[in-house]
Amino acid sequence: MSTTAAAATGRLAVTAPVEDEGADCPVSLPGSFPTNSKLPDPFTKLDGTRISTKSDWRCRREEIKKLAEKYVYGEKHGKPQGVTGTVSRTGITVNVTDQGKSAGFSASVQLPSGTGPFPAVIVYGGFGADTATILAAGVAVISYDPYQVGKEGTPRNNKQGAYYSVYGSSSSTGLLMAWAWGVSRIIDVIEQSGGGILKADATGVTGCSRFGKGAFVAGTFDQRIALTMPIESGSGGAPIFRGIAGESGAQPLSSAYSEQPWLGDAFGSFTGSPGNLPVDTHEMVAMVAPRGLFIMENPHIDWLAARSGSVAALGGAEVYKALGAGDDITYWSDVQDGTHCAVRPEWKTPLMSNIQKFLLKTGNAPGVIRISSQKAGNLSQWRDWQTPSL
Repeated sequence: MSTTAAAATGRLAVTAPVEDEGADCPVSLPGSFPTNSKLPDPFTKLDGTRISTKSDWRCRREEIKKLAEKYVYGEKHGKPQGVTGTVSRTGITVNVTDQGKSAGFSASVQLPSGTGPFPAVIVYGGFGADTATILAAGVAVISYDPYQVGKEGTPRNNKQGAYYSVYGSSSSTGLLMAWAWGVSRIIDVIEQSGGGILKADATGVTGCSRFGKGAFVAGTFDQRIALTMPIESGSGGAPIFRGIAGESGAQPLSSAYSEQPWLGDAFGSFTGSPGNLPVDTHEMVAMVAPRGLFIMENPHIDWLAARSGSVAALGGAEVYKALGAGDDITYWSDVQDGTHCAVRPEWKTPLMSNIQKFLLKTGNAPGVIRISSQKAGNLSQWRDWQTPSL
């Protein structure tokens, strides 16, 4: 079935009803992994066999998830024992209780004109996202301050914020995953709210720069998110870890690890040897499949590692294709203005297309891959595997 035909026959129901559909898959991680300078094969299971059907992806995705948690981001605790909160026309409150500890945080809501209930995009940090276009499309904007959930400027052994109030200030989980956990708790509260104001099954997430890293991780690790839109995420975001050292001027992995406790503590062992990682970000891109993904990158600032970002997108897109969802990923780095986190005219049309397709469920435009010639990566240099027909 073509992707277009699939869309006409219900492809739009690509989100899962739960945060992690493969939570019941048994995963046993080996004690060690061979060094591999190439990108790991997303289609090869931990036991060395390759997946052969689309239904195999559910548990293969869980393997990648567990690898990413252990070696890159730290564990993402699942839904707490207690999650309560409120959704109003102006804000969301979240209160969690787990393991005998409690914490809370809030987010503000801006509704578009109309009666609703509305889809919503969770915007990290309040800058970089084209909120005017989002609102004009009839989609609400949830302004999320991730620092309430995981503060920057803290040492790794004394992390602060709602996540660490519950799971401990010495938790080895990095801020990006803590922030993603906060996004998931917002979705929990929307789900429980009865859907009179916001639709729980039509949620997007976006952010720019460090908040682009955050949006990328949030969408990767919660299968209820219909549309993930990281902007200029840089090292520690979408770009492949293995490519960064060879990309002139890109922020080194050691710098991204030490600038803030964004990445999990375990990642510190790999900043100088990413070839020892059993996972890479093309597989995080793949974890979003078949849900909507729109990666925006800036090729004008070397620090942002856009060449490695394009390789991640191309590698992950192979999984999208194998799942029959090749039209559901968009990558765009072909932009004129190099200002970091600017709202760009080139992104407006694909933004609208993705909103219509994945949040409003009124459109069916195929995704677009538009890579700037300034920062064009070559997937064939990075892979020694071929994409199977599933």
